[in-house]
Amino acid sequence: MNHIPSIIITFLISFISIAQETPIERDIKVNSYVYGTLLQPREGAETLVIIIPGSGPVDRDGNQQLTRNNALRILAEKLTSNGIATFRYDKRVLTLLKQRALEEDKLRFDDFIDDAVSAINYFTRRGTYTNIYIIGHNQGSLVGMIASQKTNVTGFISLAGSGQTIDQSILSQIELQMPDLKDKAEEAFIQLKENGKVKKYSPALSSIFRPDTQPFMASWMQYDPKKEIQKLQIPILIVSGTNDIQVDIQEAKALKEVKADASLIFIDNMNHVLRIIEGDDTIENTKSYNEPHRPISSKLITTIVDFIIK
Repeated sequence: MNHIPSIIITFLISFISIAQETPIERDIKVNSYVYGTLLQPREGAETLVIIIPGSGPVDRDGNQQLTRNNALRILAEKLTSNGIATFRYDKRVLTLLKQRALEEDKLRFDDFIDDAVSAINYFTRRGTYTNIYIIGHNQGSLVGMIASQKTNVTGFISLAGSGQTIDQSILSQIELQMPDLKDKAEEAFIQLKENGKVKKYSPALSSIFRPDTQPFMASWMQYDPKKEIQKLQIPILIVSGTNDIQVDIQEAKALKEVKADASLIFIDNMNHVLRIIEGDDTIENTKSYNEPHRPISSKLITTIVDFIIK
């Protein structure tokens, strides 16, 4: 009688175990603007989390042309390893760039809301999941707030989201970095809000007010996160990292102040790309934007999982 060597049996058991733990990964086309990746635990899941990326031409993994940290990809993988299905997608602006079809003057903030709504409705219609949660990172927080109003979702998570309108956020940054330009920027924003365009602005502010981007900026300014979050009648989690050099923790506090029933969690030393950076080391913080091997905050994962399964 032939016997299979124990080492082969051990290998086979390990292989089967790994295969069972590996999630099912599928590329999904929601529509001509929304392309993403679904991660599904092999044993199935009742809950789906849709991850909405932040500002700029961000891909489904959380990367841009000059930064590669895989923050959103790792977030999705960690949630799926905890039994939660995830869907993350490329920003419309990136899709249009790839198609060589981007016309900046035609882009509106509402386009991003439409894309999030399309993604939510895609999965809602299929009825595969009992619960759908939204995680909006940075700009995606405001997008997610508004998309959640238009759809039937179970809960909303703001991750490094702003508590101010975009014009006020930019003015705060200008006050810190270029205080002499604050008054000129404020006047330009007033004109943009009142007239939908601004003709005269300081050349130093051209990256903000150049003509092709004015329609998008004007459409973005219309939405105030503090007002939008108040419209939600679902469980809300607000998460902010204390070492985020892009979005100060005061932004999260501002959201909590107007939405008392929301949960607010500060994660010590977590930065904008969800990494733990000990101390006030700006160089290390910036380097982490291009260090995909660096693990993301484990507390972030447990915080989100606890919020979803409670």
